Parts: sequence; C-alpha cells; structure tokens
Amino acid sequence: MKKIVSFLTLMLILLFVLTGCGEEKTANKTSTQTTNTSNTTQNNAKEDSKVSVDYKQAAQKQMAKPEAGETVAIIHIKEYGEVKVKFFEEVAPKAVQNFVTHAKEGYYDGVTFHRVINQFMIQGGDPEGTGMGGESIWGTDFEEELSPELVPYRGSLCMASRGLENSPSLGSQFFITQAKYDDQMASYMQGYGYPADLLEEYKNYGGYLSLYGQYTVFGQVYEGMEIVDRIAAVQTDESDKPVQDVVIEKVDVIIVD
Repeated sequence: MKKIVSFLTLMLILLFVLTGCGEEKTANKTSTQTTNTSNTTQNNAKEDSKVSVDYKQAAQKQMAKPEAGETVAIIHIKEYGEVKVKFFEEVAPKAVQNFVTHAKEGYYDGVTFHRVINQFMIQGGDPEGTGMGGESIWGTDFEEELSPELVPYRGSLCMASRGLENSPSLGSQFFITQAKYDDQMASYMQGYGYPADLLEEYKNYGGYLSLYGQYTVFGQVYEGMEIVDRIAAVQTDESDKPVQDVVIEKVDVIIVD
C-alpha cells in the first residue's frame, strides 16, 4: 500500500511539473514548472535516443569529483551547512557565468530556497523569495543551454525557467534535483521511450528524468547532498514554500587546489 501511495504522489508531482498548475500564466514567473505535455516528453525522449550518447561514460564524468584548477562554488546555508557544486562551463557557459558572477557579487546572499518539494527538487535564487523575481547578470533573460550528455540526475544544478516554449526565460533562479531512484517511475519513463542505457544510469544515480532535454543542467553537487535532503524534508505550505525560511548566507566561488 505504501508503494502505491508513493507512486501516486510521484505521478501527481509529475503532472504538476508538466501542466504548470496555472502558474505559467504569470508572464514574469520563473519556475521549474512548464506547460509541456506528456506527449512532448515522449517526443523529446525519442529524439534524444537518436543521438549517439554513451550514457554510462557521460554519467561518470558528470558525477566525478572536480579536479585541481576547476572552479567550484560552496553554498553556505544558514543552520544547515555547505553544499558544494562543480560546473559544466564547456556546455553551459552563459548559465555558469551568470551563476558565478551573481555569487561573487553577493546577489544570492540572504536569498531563500522559496520552493521545496521532497523527492523532486529545491529551488532558490529569487531575491524576492516569491518565485516571480530575479534577473540575469545581463538584465534580460537568456536561452536554455542543453546537452544530451547532461542529465538531471540527483544533485544536478539546473536553471529554473518557464519551459522551452517560452525561451529565453532564464534569469537568476536555479534548482537542485533531489529525487532518488524509483522503480515505478523508471517503468513509466520506459513506456515513453527513454533509452535503456539512460534508464540504467537513472537506476544508479536517481534524479528526475522528465526534465531531461528541457532544462539547462550547468552543475552538479559533489559534496553535501545530505544537506539538500534535509532541506527537501522541511515542512512547507500549500505553495511549496518552507514554513521556516531556508536561507543562503553566501556563495563562495573558489578554485580547487
């Protein structure tokens, strides 16, 4: 019975993501919600399966620890701890530049994670804390930077947006995927034509595959996922906002020794 309830909850969240629950009607709303239908998800999966991708090798590269000389960020979260992320500048240069510059200039200092859904993601980066604010370092929205080799596995750092049909719509908001592997979700995605080797990596790393090919993955958590899990488990209100603010104290950008 618990497994059935868990799966129904998962499907409700999936429906929430795919339909947008009406919030996409707000023109300047930046969120992970999108008006894409499940048919679009299926078509995207089939298109991605035509691209020659070694998902195992790509996943190992995505999950690898940063090497000496690489730029990383340390997100200090008040009363929780540190979450460390590495970047994929070669694939998503604008998203990385945007996040790093904002971080260095203190843009994210004092900003909250305003939207939290357990077994999905935690979202922040809006100075207003409403999900309706924030802007890029250029003052205007910029476009998605997608790669079939970067997958929204558990711990992926992604740009929040209003979906591909509204591109460009990237500003300052970001989210970290938190979902763990779910076999029934895997079966569901298999039915939509996701490649078998991609699903195998999903089994290894978890994540939220319905976002694959639709949202910019520009970084990966390499240390501190237990902090992300703690945040994902906090009590939230009906709009998925934490009842008690989860605050980013600061974001340090450093070079790995």
